[in-house]
Amino acid sequence: MTPSASPVPVTIPAPRPARIEAATTEPRLVRWLLCALAFGFLTLFLFVPLLAVFVEALGKGFALYWKALSDAEALAALRLSLLATVIAVPLNLVFGVAAAWAIARFEFRGKAALVTLIDLPFAVSPVIAGLIYVLVFGAHGWFGPWLAGHDLKVIFAVPGIVLATVFVTFPFVARELIPLMQALGSEQEEAAIVLGASGWQTFRRVTLPCIRWGLLYGTVLSTARALGEFGAVSVVSGHIRGLTTTLPLHVEILYNEYNFTAAFACASVLTLSALLMLAAKSAIEWRTRRHGE
Repeated sequence: MTPSASPVPVTIPAPRPARIEAATTEPRLVRWLLCALAFGFLTLFLFVPLLAVFVEALGKGFALYWKALSDAEALAALRLSLLATVIAVPLNLVFGVAAAWAIARFEFRGKAALVTLIDLPFAVSPVIAGLIYVLVFGAHGWFGPWLAGHDLKVIFAVPGIVLATVFVTFPFVARELIPLMQALGSEQEEAAIVLGASGWQTFRRVTLPCIRWGLLYGTVLSTARALGEFGAVSVVSGHIRGLTTTLPLHVEILYNEYNFTAAFACASVLTLSALLMLAAKSAIEWRTRRHGE
């Protein structure tokens, strides 16, 4: 008696998702009109103004354009913008990771209040943020007499500019990481701890690889905002040319002096940096979608 043959497993293909008919039943004319409206809006309010910046900057020749960029005050403003960004972004990076870790992994009293406070710079005007720092650290502020007594200067100096930049940019990293870490869960981290990994090893080898693209995404957004910040920095800087003017403030000063070529030349640097940040952001999004991370 021969043994009966084992049944051959049959793979049943999964049913294809139902097609969303609403996206395909519209007349072709309607779809073309909607696309034309979207592109027309982008052209009028985005592409044309961006192009106008470079046209005005280079309209009188590259020599005058380069002279405006190589001016001592323009270089000082650029250095100050980069300095504020280099200081503010790493601070936001540390805060964002710590805040996201605490919110996503622990339950504690005041958690909802912490999430709300992280969103505060999105709701408060940057000018109000600058006035807050003047109230706290100004000559007649809460800590003004103490700072003056110790020969320390915050307002109308580099520390005030850095503080204002940190305030307006600190939500970006945290807001990117919080939902990401909540979606990832803590199972992998708990398994690493059970296997004997320390807290730092767990973060470096388990958590960080999972959040690295979100971390980079938030860093790019924070950098772009720090380079282009105007309102809060304008209040605390004092507009001291060559000392406390960042590049956006320098553009305003040149424009108010009717030095349009120099103003647009400096503005083109900010525009180009924004475009580079946008390209980096798009590349990170594409990389994340491609690898499902």
